[in-house]
Amino acid sequence: MSSGNPIGVFDSGIGGLTVFRSIMEQLPGYDYIYLGDNGRAPYGNRSFSTIHQYTWECVQWMFEQGCPLVILACNTASAKALRTIQQQDLPVQNANKRVLGVIRPTAEVIGNYTQSNKIGVLGTTGTVQSDSYPIEIAHFFPELKVYQQACPLWVPLIESGEYNKPGADYYVQLYLDELMSQSPDIDTILLACTHYPLLIEKIKAHLPRHIKVVAQGDIVAASLVDYLQRHPEIEQRLSNTGSRSFYTTMDDTANFDAHASLFFKSALTSTYVDVRKTCK
Repeated sequence: MSSGNPIGVFDSGIGGLTVFRSIMEQLPGYDYIYLGDNGRAPYGNRSFSTIHQYTWECVQWMFEQGCPLVILACNTASAKALRTIQQQDLPVQNANKRVLGVIRPTAEVIGNYTQSNKIGVLGTTGTVQSDSYPIEIAHFFPELKVYQQACPLWVPLIESGEYNKPGADYYVQLYLDELMSQSPDIDTILLACTHYPLLIEKIKAHLPRHIKVVAQGDIVAASLVDYLQRHPEIEQRLSNTGSRSFYTTMDDTANFDAHASLFFKSALTSTYVDVRKTCK
């Protein structure tokens, strides 16, 4: 379906387009394909084994399109599937391929945003239950205290296009109140789901002005720039004709295109794929 050796960007739905946009801005010359597993979204409340299965199927499909490198622009997949893919799947089946996530790049820099050393993390139930962020952040900033809050209704609101309507404010306020009740000294809040930047203005409106709200797009993109500089053996395998292709496991591609264009901030046209047909 694609030509060359593009960088693959994967998400359970359309949220990863916020990261993809930032990656393209910082690395505009490469070829890219984006795959959203909208047909099986949301991932947030699914088990580790199911998320691994779905993510690995999508990653394998992207490998078959020629991708030497795949970015999991999905916090839930990064939290629940990345380690197994990197440590068990790739060495056996695709030792010359690379799969990266969004958690470690964020953990490496998040401590630079806080003065109180108290950080809030908003994510899906799966991301929060995995404790991936407290564990990773402790490696780089052991002095930080991390408070987490699951926001299980935010992704469905966003995927259904209801996020910009007045009714969404109730659920934004609900989860922010639950987070801030854990500590009034939180001064930095990480949006640990790539869907959440579409709610960022509502989130900021319900918080004191001194609290920083951090999205991941630019952080992950900067980390990828650094990764390719440090790994020329991967960078040299990537094609660079500037092509962009979008795929979804949702058979209603018009619906995907309409919502996805809001995330990508540009009109796009997608193609439907069934990743299960190409994976064993």
